[in-house]
Amino acid sequence: MTEVRVAGVGLTEFGEEPSRTGRDLFGAASTEAFADADVPRADIESVRYGNFMGELSERQGHQGPLMAEAAGVRAPSTRYESACASSGAALRSAVKDIRNNEEDVILVGGAERMTNLGTAGATEALAIAADELWEVRSGMTFPGAYALMAKAYFDEYGGDRTDLAHVAVKNHDHAMGNEHAQYQRRIDVSDVLEAPPVSEPLGLYDSCPISDGASALVLVSDEYAEENGVDAPVAITGTGQGGDDMALQDRKYLARTPASNRAAEEAYADAGIGPDDVDFAEVHDCFTIAEVLALESLGFYEVGEGIGAARRGETTAEGDVPVNLSGGLKAKGHPVGATGTSQVAEITELLRGDHVNSDAVADAEVGLAHNAGGTVASCLVHVMEVVA
Repeated sequence: MTEVRVAGVGLTEFGEEPSRTGRDLFGAASTEAFADADVPRADIESVRYGNFMGELSERQGHQGPLMAEAAGVRAPSTRYESACASSGAALRSAVKDIRNNEEDVILVGGAERMTNLGTAGATEALAIAADELWEVRSGMTFPGAYALMAKAYFDEYGGDRTDLAHVAVKNHDHAMGNEHAQYQRRIDVSDVLEAPPVSEPLGLYDSCPISDGASALVLVSDEYAEENGVDAPVAITGTGQGGDDMALQDRKYLARTPASNRAAEEAYADAGIGPDDVDFAEVHDCFTIAEVLALESLGFYEVGEGIGAARRGETTAEGDVPVNLSGGLKAKGHPVGATGTSQVAEITELLRGDHVNSDAVADAEVGLAHNAGGTVASCLVHVMEVVA
């Protein structure tokens, strides 16, 4: 089977840039990816682009061809939407087509412009990733939804706000020096516990920020890399996708995320590995409790045991399985359409040894990206390995 290599990665800084359009952001990330890959734009056979709220934040639909133009590419282009997992879904599509020998060179990525809406507007826009009939109309927002999940976890398995605070502290530590991160400042447990509440038991520092930004990857087949002398030592060796009921009220569990279980199981089987083989991971920590749920669904911890991982130091840069060495969504930022492929870009740099935190995983060979949509009604997992 054809192997999918990551030839180049590109990221904008994540943060508050309300005057920059989505096309400007994606064009910048794409330019960086092409420079990193040393692959000509003329060789791109298609563009796969992830975006969630473009119609609301920019009054712009039909973004596929627009973003191909912004990237300087004349090739068919399609937009993918799966809430916060939009570019993860775009990536899975690209991986499968290269493997099936449909194409050899694909530009895949995503972008989101959010801060121009303001906090209230962005919160309202994000809310449409929930069930409009049964959740949105009742006033549900994602801070409220994840607060319900956190309360359910505490009730069923134990743990407390201090455990979650250690997740936030860890990810802020990891973001230090990451030039792409929105928040490059350290916090301590007391900062988290004393911060204003957002939705009990979650406070301000339990929540990811509203962000603008873009990410892009140039993917190539191993045959193309060999024939064209492209140095691409990192491959995507496993891909998986899972789903769950949209509304929380319809789910069997509030304190588990079966969509992540299903996506992980498929990705592990595809790559021929298990969770014990993963050296580090980037997981979807839109709220601190989301990281805990991801750790358990990915098989790194048994159900009910992930809550203390950060507090025990097991998921820090010095731990057994470092998690979110980029800073995660919590500190790096979360421009939702860009997040999935930004995780893969960070893992690629970590595996290549050219990331600010590469020393923490100097001998690593396997990384994992976990990208979730909504309250994990959708999930994409990708396994990445050093292959040459």
